[in-house]
Amino acid sequence: MKGAAQVREPFYIHQNKISGHHSMPTNHFHEPYEIYYLMSGERNYFIKDNTYRVRKGDVVFIDQNELHKTADVGVPNHERMLINFNKRFLDTFNEPLLFEPFRRKIRRLSLNLQEREWIERLLQDMLREDTEELPGSETCLQAQLATLLLWCGRKLDRQEQEREPYEHESPAHKKMSEIVEYINETYASPLSLESVAKAHYVSPYHLSRTFKKITGFSFVEYVNTVRIREAQRQLRETGLKVTRIAENVGYENIGHFGRVFKELTRTNPLDYRKSARPDGS
Repeated sequence: MKGAAQVREPFYIHQNKISGHHSMPTNHFHEPYEIYYLMSGERNYFIKDNTYRVRKGDVVFIDQNELHKTADVGVPNHERMLINFNKRFLDTFNEPLLFEPFRRKIRRLSLNLQEREWIERLLQDMLREDTEELPGSETCLQAQLATLLLWCGRKLDRQEQEREPYEHESPAHKKMSEIVEYINETYASPLSLESVAKAHYVSPYHLSRTFKKITGFSFVEYVNTVRIREAQRQLRETGLKVTRIAENVGYENIGHFGRVFKELTRTNPLDYRKSARPDGS
């Protein structure tokens, strides 16, 4: 591990070099925004409803509370730089373009050699600034992060104007993206591997195998994660009873909902609500 910095709430930057083959072991979503830059190697990166083949010099943007997961593609060894930050870290700036990279349909930005050299210098400067804790370091990091996001937002604008619409890696990637979008929209309804496979004209075996290969999730794991993420939102933002929330996100059995919730969050719904609300209610 290289370049581990202290956690500067609400900002965090970290460089990591991983040997061998590695995939994220768990489902992952969080409140802070995330910027992922791949310095070497290749990865599969699932974000929301797309799986991207990420290569050296690619930047990836993950919105708040957006489900994402990286997976091995058979190429050993990779090195990446990761930035997490909360919206309030950039409160000094009143510029909507700063958050534009997180709002787009396509979240991968590919850079040429000259652009990679520039962005890697900036990222290393940010890492040193965060690690050494110099006077005014927070203000400097805010300015550096704003510079990075503005540059990426402008480049994404140019790419959108110049390039053809996004093309999936393969027909299988396109089909799985359609199925993920379908799950994201219908998670509150009864969903089974068989019913979803039938609705999309594939066999249950093919769906199960291909879904896992492309997204990194099993079918059931993904459905449960989408449902529990929405349940967490409703627990934070509404006063609805837990039984009603369970029904809202697609669980007919409150006991089953509680078991899945605890398995994914390591706590129960009522304790989560108390810890997630500012007033503890």
